[in-house]
Amino acid sequence: MPPPISYLEVARLPLPAAAVPVGLAFSPSGRVLSYLDDPDGGLERRLYLIDLSGPGESIEVPFDSAGLSEEGLSFEEQLRRERAREVGRGVTSATFAAEVDMLLVPLPDGVYVVGDLERRPLSPRAVRLLETTGGDPIETPRLAPDGSAVAFSRGGELEVLALSGGARPVRLTSGASDGLSHGVAEYVAQEEMGRGEGLWWSKDSRLLAYTEVDERHVPVYRIVHQGSDETGPAAEETHRYPFAGGPNALVRLAVVPAAGGEPVLMDTGAGERYLARVHWLADGRLLAELQSRDQRRLELVAFDPAAGSGTVVHVEEQEPYFNLGDDFFELAGGAFLWSSERSGFRHLELRSSTGELVRVLTGGDWQVDALEGVDETAGLAYFSATRDGPTERHLYSVPLTGGAVERLSEERGTHRVLFSRSGTHYVDTHSALDSPPVVRVVSAAERRPVLTLRERPDPRLAGLGLAPPELVSFPAEDGTQLFGLLYRTSAPGAEPPPLVVQVYGGPAVQRVVDDWSSTTAMRAQALARLGCNVLAVDNRGSARRGLAFESAVWRRLGEVEVADQVTGVAWAVSEGLADPRRVGVFGWSYGGYMTLQLLARAPEVFRAGVAGAPVTDWDGYDTHYTERYMGTPAENPTGYAESSVLSHVSSMTGRLLLVHGLLDENVHFRHTARLVDHLIAARRHYELLVFPRERHLPRHLEDRAYMEERAISWLVGELSPESPGGA
Repeated sequence: MPPPISYLEVARLPLPAAAVPVGLAFSPSGRVLSYLDDPDGGLERRLYLIDLSGPGESIEVPFDSAGLSEEGLSFEEQLRRERAREVGRGVTSATFAAEVDMLLVPLPDGVYVVGDLERRPLSPRAVRLLETTGGDPIETPRLAPDGSAVAFSRGGELEVLALSGGARPVRLTSGASDGLSHGVAEYVAQEEMGRGEGLWWSKDSRLLAYTEVDERHVPVYRIVHQGSDETGPAAEETHRYPFAGGPNALVRLAVVPAAGGEPVLMDTGAGERYLARVHWLADGRLLAELQSRDQRRLELVAFDPAAGSGTVVHVEEQEPYFNLGDDFFELAGGAFLWSSERSGFRHLELRSSTGELVRVLTGGDWQVDALEGVDETAGLAYFSATRDGPTERHLYSVPLTGGAVERLSEERGTHRVLFSRSGTHYVDTHSALDSPPVVRVVSAAERRPVLTLRERPDPRLAGLGLAPPELVSFPAEDGTQLFGLLYRTSAPGAEPPPLVVQVYGGPAVQRVVDDWSSTTAMRAQALARLGCNVLAVDNRGSARRGLAFESAVWRRLGEVEVADQVTGVAWAVSEGLADPRRVGVFGWSYGGYMTLQLLARAPEVFRAGVAGAPVTDWDGYDTHYTERYMGTPAENPTGYAESSVLSHVSSMTGRLLLVHGLLDENVHFRHTARLVDHLIAARRHYELLVFPRERHLPRHLEDRAYMEERAISWLVGELSPESPGGA
């Protein structure tokens, strides 16, 4: 029998054999590929360049190691990394200008540019443009498309620095104050909408579009650093958090000349709407995607940047809600590619410059994950999709003139791709349950790899002996096919073993995939070594199965998901894979919410659960996420009451371990505190594990290792025959 997996190994990042190049980007010319990597297989990432027209050797861009230290990270940068789920250190971002082969690299000590990439052989040199030590932090720096300047937000104001020698930053906006800023995305845009930007250069590098974010009316939420060793009053941080049903930030879109001048506000119309996406068009207009607060309507509005007036180009209306995408692509001549869930599954379509539908390019009971690239010369659009099954991700092409869809990726599993601007080459990061990730540069026309990046074995694998989980399936109570991952214990006995359900269960996320990340679910692997079978199920409500499958949870979170997880346990019991008297559950974030709901709504099934950073009542979570699925508390009071864990505490009979970071600015610790108050009132037993210096996801290795030790050993103990009620 393989030895147990240490708790430190469970907590270590990167996961086994997962230390592959990240942050890949093709230069505008397509000649240079940049990526971030730690040559030692860790998280201390460096910047590398490859001349794709040359021998294909990686060249490191040198930086002063002192400038990479994270001790001086600004509060704003810490939060940006938290919301981007960025765990790397060192160089964490490198972005090409849109039209020239020049890179912008923000580091803890300053903002750098890397130019002279036209030289052969490559001899990159980094030059620091701006210092970020002392004074207000620099946020969201962006290079002009022609590489002539860099724009950024500092102290809530938009500034531009020309790259010509001796230039000084020019401030373009005024009036910033506590709660009013320019050029930075608001909280829900960063956390929930996939929009981390608040400024956008025009294609000719003459204008800047930017957001004016007014949060002065949004309630302030204070987080006290209770674990601080500082003498005197503890430090505190403040966040303007938009609670469900409450006020949102007022976001206005404006345009200002990069050389300075009077900003022009775009007329985004009356009513409360989200600024979802912004695109500059080839004809000089500014296109904005505006989403209604109820998230059932999205308008594409083209603005005249000089006058601020807008024209509606296209409208998407969807029940019960509209999922945002990132598939807008303008073709030569002004027509554009777009994706819609109008059929119930996201598919690609071609529209004229004025928004009329020209043709639907894809269709069927499967969904397009993303438009990956376009080769207009060859007349092809490239996209990833679930066409060959929802547990895999493959690359396909379709003619822009319409025609047959063709699959390009061959190996089973998951393919994540990045295309060059011309569409002639792409990077394919492939993995499967039994195959660690490999990163290759591929010629799209010849369909063959031309380069493999950093293919190196991980010595940890031999010692760990990880067994890939099995993909399983079974019907839900309504007949819908559900998929799961089964991690079989390596210590089987005469009787069925205990079962641990590893759950997430929330919308917009899929966990059951034929991907190496499923094999390196280290907590599941550790539990399997300790005598438990582990089952992960994507219930109705999870992603990549179409809108009807996902929206089964609409206005009643915590109901259908519970039913499907219970069905998964019943399947495991029927297969002899689980002792029905010894079933536990572990989940984080929405999975923490699900852990609590399973203990409360199915107490006869679940004996013990670990709930990490759980939402306990949706009135305490943010607007954009919560209202998409629940509406507002005023519109759906019954749904909010029924979906609240606090309404079901009296039904809990199983053992409970709660885990939460005290600095969590996403799911506030208040969720757990409210639950504890209800548990005490109902005289229900609980245990509490807090981490005073952690936010939503524990970032410190020692904290993660301690958490895994406590949680895993607790679960194993609670599910043993010797524990109360175990025999």
